[in-house]
Amino acid sequence: MSMIWWTAFSGTWPIDDLVDGILRHMAHPSETGPVNLGNENEFTMLELAETVVRLIGGSSRIVFEKIPEDDPSQRQPDISKARETLGWEPQVNLEDGLKETIDYFRMQLA
Repeated sequence: MSMIWWTAFSGTWPIDDLVDGILRHMAHPSETGPVNLGNENEFTMLELAETVVRLIGGSSRIVFEKIPEDDPSQRQPDISKARETLGWEPQVNLEDGLKETIDYFRMQLA
């Protein structure tokens, strides 16, 4: 499983889920409009950072910066159209995906 993460306006999710959604969309040529692909399980950037720090271990600390003016306050896409028309739903949860990503980069840096 490739665990490159895609971060966009609507959230963060592993590339495997994104590619699956894109392939399903391409297989439905009659579906020409936009389809949101993402994860409905919303979490804050603090929750994401805390999870990463916990999984990595060590002495990393979270640094708070001013939030950009254009930062979205909600990162929870409506994936109902992907679910209904493509039969698509995200398969990889946040913690499992992060563990795979961390393991990948640990192997690359070893």
